[in-house]
Amino acid sequence: MNAKYLSLPAMKQSIKPNENKPEAKKIQVREMFDGISYSYDLLNRIITLGIDVVWRKRAVKLLQKEKPKNILDIATGTGDLVLELASLDAEQIIGLDLSPGMLEIGKQKVKKKGLENRIEMQLGDSEALHFEDNYFDGVTIAFGVRNFENLNLGLQEIYRVLKPKGSLVILETAVPQNPILNFFYKAYTQKVMPFIGKLFSKDRSAYQYLSDSAAIFPCGEAFNNILRKNGFKEVENFPQTFGVSSIYFGKKP
Repeated sequence: MNAKYLSLPAMKQSIKPNENKPEAKKIQVREMFDGISYSYDLLNRIITLGIDVVWRKRAVKLLQKEKPKNILDIATGTGDLVLELASLDAEQIIGLDLSPGMLEIGKQKVKKKGLENRIEMQLGDSEALHFEDNYFDGVTIAFGVRNFENLNLGLQEIYRVLKPKGSLVILETAVPQNPILNFFYKAYTQKVMPFIGKLFSKDRSAYQYLSDSAAIFPCGEAFNNILRKNGFKEVENFPQTFGVSSIYFGKKP
């Protein structure tokens, strides 16, 4: 990777799951997801009214055009996106996550689908990937990039392991720009989401963090520019469902 990108300042991540604890964001995120792993899938379906399933399919369809032979799914969690990726004609698919609890659920789902021979689930750090340079044709992330402790470092690692002409597809929450939609979005994410989280997972703070982190994370053209500054070209974003999420695409030159 060009050295000028390595010198980029770290993007400040002001939101941690618990600001009163001294542990680094990465450690807190891992512990948080370990704690909610068994209720995560159910809550995702409830909170998004099931639309997140459609978003993942669209993200995979976008990558399908690039015909990747090996794919890395970062922050794979319980494996929803990596299972969708199995529909592609890829020779190697790796799901990587830093939470053992989430990863265990994902492994069970992969086994239940009989896809152990096509999908490998690995424990790992998105900001210190244990893969060679120029290794993958495609990298995907669904609802995980905003949990990076150092966003630029995570994107630089993705850039490093992508082959030239390799593609990055990111699905992430976004904030609607329409004032009326924005009002209802804030009411839902700030009040309803944490309540549902507490009701089903007994951990209101986890879903309060997920809501707060989504609210401050750069979206749309702001995130496009971050991708460009980290070396990605042909960057585009595709808003989903009134702008409550977005799919980002970029390529390594």
